[in-house]
Amino acid sequence: MLTTEFPGCRQLIDAIDTAVAQASTPAITDSLRNSLCRLIRGNQIQLPGCVLETAEGRYARRELYRSEDHGYCVVAMTWGPGQGTPIHDHAGMWCVEGVWRGALDVVQYERTEDVEGHYRFQPVGSVQAGPGSAGSLIPPHEYHTIRNPSEQDIAVSLHIYSGNMTRCAVFQPLAGDHGYERCERQLGLDPVH
Repeated sequence: MLTTEFPGCRQLIDAIDTAVAQASTPAITDSLRNSLCRLIRGNQIQLPGCVLETAEGRYARRELYRSEDHGYCVVAMTWGPGQGTPIHDHAGMWCVEGVWRGALDVVQYERTEDVEGHYRFQPVGSVQAGPGSAGSLIPPHEYHTIRNPSEQDIAVSLHIYSGNMTRCAVFQPLAGDHGYERCERQLGLDPVH
């Protein structure tokens, strides 16, 4: 189901359909990462103008496409200056994330401990991703944060999820050095026009 037409949407959908036909999750995400980088770097994807609109106090999420046949979703996220996420998961779904505009700081974490509802995480890698770069998350290695490091520019990223991601777990720091508390978060969508 195409939410809105935009230049390059057919090439993007064809690339995703080809990738999800692969035999394993690593093969799917490798194919998607490579295709997304190529399409963004070649200026073959021109997202709709609404993805440049920020949301007050949070990043914006706009669903651009949902595959009736394969179940995956394509979501554009708009990050205002300094906006970001707490440590969160992807509800057990694989995801490929590509930067379309601006830059994003991405830190990946491994969960190291879970004692009586207190979680601990170890950072295992970080990258400042610019336009045309992409990464993937495959459960159980799905914990990460994303943040727009700019104080004045917006950033836009394109996320391809294996399913319709309507919720995730976020991890809020507890007082002192007592780790993190897991909270369930429902994810909404901003309008596409």
